[in-house]
Amino acid sequence: MLDILYEWFWWDRIWLPANLTWADLEDKEGRVYAKASHLYVTVPYAFIFLLIRYLFERWIATPLAVSVGVRERVRLKAEHNPILELYYITQCRNPPQADVDGLSKKSSLSVRQVECWFRRRRNQDRPGVLKKFREASWRFLFYLSAFIGGIIALYDKEWFYDTQEVWTSFPKQSMLQSQYWYYVLELSFYGSLLFSVAFDVKRKDFKEQIIHHLATLVLLSFSWCVNYIRIGTLVMLVHDASDVLLESAKIFNYAKWETACKILFILFAIVFMVTRLIIFPFWLIHCTWVYPVHHYPPFFGYYFFNVMLVVLLCLHTFWAYLILRMIRKFMFGMLTRDERSDNDEEEEEERSQTEDEAAEHHKLGNGLAVDEKEERNGRFRCSSTADSSSHSKSVH
Repeated sequence: MLDILYEWFWWDRIWLPANLTWADLEDKEGRVYAKASHLYVTVPYAFIFLLIRYLFERWIATPLAVSVGVRERVRLKAEHNPILELYYITQCRNPPQADVDGLSKKSSLSVRQVECWFRRRRNQDRPGVLKKFREASWRFLFYLSAFIGGIIALYDKEWFYDTQEVWTSFPKQSMLQSQYWYYVLELSFYGSLLFSVAFDVKRKDFKEQIIHHLATLVLLSFSWCVNYIRIGTLVMLVHDASDVLLESAKIFNYAKWETACKILFILFAIVFMVTRLIIFPFWLIHCTWVYPVHHYPPFFGYYFFNVMLVVLLCLHTFWAYLILRMIRKFMFGMLTRDERSDNDEEEEEERSQTEDEAAEHHKLGNGLAVDEKEERNGRFRCSSTADSSSHSKSVH
């Protein structure tokens, strides 16, 4: 059964144009072709990326963050409460009012204390600015290295300047050493992002990011197997161009260098619009949609590859919408946070701190006898001095 599925999956008619077989992509006549078995090496490389990232964030990004004044906000921890903790882990992080009333009775706490506990517990799990700074620094390092490497690998290639050359002599296009490493490193990096997705900062476009990573991996893997390597390298280069500016804008934002952040964000928006909404559809998708049929009849792989490119274009359009919203607020002086960040949670954290501060003043106004009475009753208190730091504009 498995042999049948294997043969069906690798059927020539699915992957290759008519009159071509896998035998045509065997190494011969001095040509070297990409093989599906080469992709296995990206798995251990992905874990190597995770190790390098850990060392980079600990020994380079963290000291760098301290040197530019990035500090973690001190967040008060929610007192241990087995009943509320069990509900928080197994049921919901933000319980509806009916459940709050029930938890209040079970835990012998007031409704306000239960709500305060959940707010504080959610605040504990939110990533701090130091974590965001380290993550942005790591991505900036990779995207910058990949973009420079891509330019070095492509600047002297004819298809870099004339996309019609992408399909010249296809599929008998020998793979270059630079193309091999460009692909392997990009695939390994995006694989590492999928492996670390549970630990990275989550934002409102979390699902779109997952779709983007999966679509990128599928596109790169497919283009590798069918020798669409030339167009694949161009797609990678176009994507890395704006990502470098985005991650650098984040870094300066977390360091509160607002002028540099604003300049980089404007540059990022311009480069994003040009590369993702102009070059990508009108040059690259046009190249994969129009030119191939001049060389061979359309086949399943032809449609599949173009559909995946259109999926990426839809994601680009979604992100362009968020960027334009940010630009509009930026121009009218209303930009206070990233459109991709979870605004509701940030507002809730600010509200929680304000309420905690008010509760602290109330406690002090009533004297220490209030504390002593609550301790005798074994009640959970939810009052603290609010954190003095305020939210700055964030670009994620």
